[in-house]
Amino acid sequence: MRQRGRHRRRRRGRALRAFLSGTALALTAAATMISASQATVTHDGPGPLKPITTSAETRKLQLREDLVPGAALDRLAAGMGRPVGVSAVLDEADRTLRDAIDCSQAERRALPLSPTATRAYCWNTDDTQGWRAGAVTTSGDADDDGVWGANRVILSGWSRSGGTTADHGLARVGFVKAGDLNHLSYTWALLAVPVDGGRDYRGLVSHVSGMVWYQDKLLVTADDGDRAALYVYDMNRIQRATVSGDAVGRVPGGWSAHGYRFVLPAVGSYELSGGSDAPRPATVSLDRSTVPDSLVAGEWTLDDGDRGARLWRYPFSAAPGRAGLLAADAAGQVHSPQAYETKLTGVRGVLSYGEQWYVTRAAGPSDRLGTLWRQTADADKAGGKASASGAAVCGDAETHSCWSPQTESLSYWEATGEVWTQSGRALFALPLASIDRTTE
Repeated sequence: MRQRGRHRRRRRGRALRAFLSGTALALTAAATMISASQATVTHDGPGPLKPITTSAETRKLQLREDLVPGAALDRLAAGMGRPVGVSAVLDEADRTLRDAIDCSQAERRALPLSPTATRAYCWNTDDTQGWRAGAVTTSGDADDDGVWGANRVILSGWSRSGGTTADHGLARVGFVKAGDLNHLSYTWALLAVPVDGGRDYRGLVSHVSGMVWYQDKLLVTADDGDRAALYVYDMNRIQRATVSGDAVGRVPGGWSAHGYRFVLPAVGSYELSGGSDAPRPATVSLDRSTVPDSLVAGEWTLDDGDRGARLWRYPFSAAPGRAGLLAADAAGQVHSPQAYETKLTGVRGVLSYGEQWYVTRAAGPSDRLGTLWRQTADADKAGGKASASGAAVCGDAETHSCWSPQTESLSYWEATGEVWTQSGRALFALPLASIDRTTE
């Protein structure tokens, strides 16, 4: 029976690959309806990235580290019970992602035309209605072998876009068990912030547009109105909720997490240390091609604005006892050693690997699809590429609007060579090599 099951999975895998190829052809045909005016918006390309070198500008990128006292975290654990790890969460992954073949036509419109997705899934409607999809990170970010313990894992960030005033903006993470890519199961955990010295917690109110799981820490972008730019979560300090209800925090009889079984309390944050014009990292990703490994960040810019986005990086710490944290000096300041500006507006996701930077541009008001641009800082170091920037071309109108309409983050799984992202209810992956081929 086990052998027969494996054959069924292989047949389904072949069917899915054929289905995705057919979907890409159908979407490409639909792209011929894109007008010529839309096709020439970014036809000439943004060119190379412009280095930011003045101290006045690089100081704006500094962050200040603020770690939650260990006593507060221990007090919370004493009240809630012993923390658990990722494996315990995955053991209760009782929901199933739908394969692309089972996605609706509307959901499949979130897939790119070129380069095409080689894996695609859709989240269930019943537990994503009223929620907005955000960032993706994986165990490929967490460890260079791509595995966390015995598990391959995908983490998916979401924020509450509907519901009552009390729960509007709440943030959660989907823990996806990805050992069998023909059957992805998942469950949810609420993101929270300890308050009152660890005697309680509040829900994180933020759109999770950026997220990186590095070693045992999860770094999540924050836009909840204070100076916090990133919140830090410890993947070994996941708490179980003891009361099932809509409330968040300590309630009569125990601890509630908006109906979820698990909650992650933040163990620290990185705050903006610049002035009012300091850029907030709205999208983040991991770059393992640098020494040390680094967190890549980018700011969002308006689709029709007159200023491009700043892209920069922070090194991760190699100091003992600081696993997964950024490299901070004695004063707790985190400095950016490399920063650029792109001419692109409407920037959403950013990824860096080697000499290449990959930047996604959101679909404009009159566009159905977005754009993925490859850029370099130096055309002479373009890794053999013909120019310092490029994007795929698709449709009879030869437009650059070939990418998914709204991918807010890109996550490169180095062990498999795949880039994972999501748009709407569609979660998908494709080889980084295919992005390079189509953006030459």
